Formats: sequence, C-alpha cells, structure tokens
Amino acid sequence: MFIQVIQGRTGDAAGLRRQFDRWNSEIGPSAGGFLGSTGGVADDGTFVEIVRFADEAAARANSERTEQGAWWNETEKFFDGDVGFRDSTDVEEPLGPGSDKAGFVQVMQGRVTDRAKLDEIERGFVENLRPQRPDLLGSVRAWDGDFFTEAIYFSTEAEAREAERNMAPDALDELNAVIIEPAFIDLKDPWLFTK
Repeated sequence: MFIQVIQGRTGDAAGLRRQFDRWNSEIGPSAGGFLGSTGGVADDGTFVEIVRFADEAAARANSERTEQGAWWNETEKFFDGDVGFRDSTDVEEPLGPGSDKAGFVQVMQGRVTDRAKLDEIERGFVENLRPQRPDLLGSVRAWDGDFFTEAIYFSTEAEAREAERNMAPDALDELNAVIIEPAFIDLKDPWLFTK
C-alpha cells in the first residue's frame, strides 16, 4: 500500500469538504489503484487527508492526470497558507484495517525513539486492548523515517472518551516512553471513502 498524507489549515471546512466529495464522485472512480481516503477538519481548522493507493506507481499516475491537476488548482484555494505532503510505502495496520463505519477518527503524529521497541510493545498491548476496547475499529499508520501519521478509527467519540477514562493509568506508559511529542488531530466528522 502507498499512502499520501495531505495536511494544512483551512477557514472553509465546508468548501473543502465539497471539493473532496467532488473528487470522490468525479475523479476517484477512474483513478487506477485508488483504494480510499480518510480525512477531515479539526475544530481548530487543521485539515488532514490520508489517501491510500495500491502502490506508488498508481498514485504517481493519478497525480499526472489533467483532471487531477485541474481539481487541485481549485482545491488549494480553500487552504490558508502552504499545504504539506508526506508520501509513504512503509504502511502498517496495527489494529486491523480502518473502517468507513467510524464516527470519530483521531490522527496521531509523532516520532519514535526505537521502532523495534514500539513493535514489541504493541504486539502485547494490542492483544490485551481488543477485548477492552470494542470502540476501536482499526488503524492505519504511515512512516516517513522515524516520523509517523496514524489514523485510529472509533465507533463514536463519546465511546472512545469513555473507554479512555476506564483504562488503567499505566496502560499506555510503555508506548508513551518511545513516542516523542505526539500530536493529536481529532476528526469529529470524518470524511471516509473506500473505492
């Protein structure tokens, strides 16, 4: 899988949503290798979109299409300032694949001190987490060196917050020890699309 993370700020979430809905209905169906996307705008205007393609070649071919270029020229007008792009072929689904049934998506970004240690911690952590967290529907993580962007899919925000409150305080301590300055982007109205 290939992932492109698009990130920026907007003062017009509704306009940006219309543009991405248009992409999904008009351009996405003919984009070879396009698998789907997860995105949205947080309360503070932070926009993030995680676009999934079967492979990098398919994503590049889509980027070169005339209709893609025309769409982007219109879409970038909805952003305040620069838009960042991160590409990754190093992709994981630690909690299983994401779900378009999610009512809430939390995007986590950060760096890790030791990826092998993170993998080791997660293997045990995820096994124990599943029975305790029926609100968790899946996740997808894209790496760019030691930096990651992960979308975590939840049934609803209320269920996610309640489950967080009920977890043992030390349950996440080991994970937090290897993740440097994590940042969270809460998508309360996630834009979910699977081709």
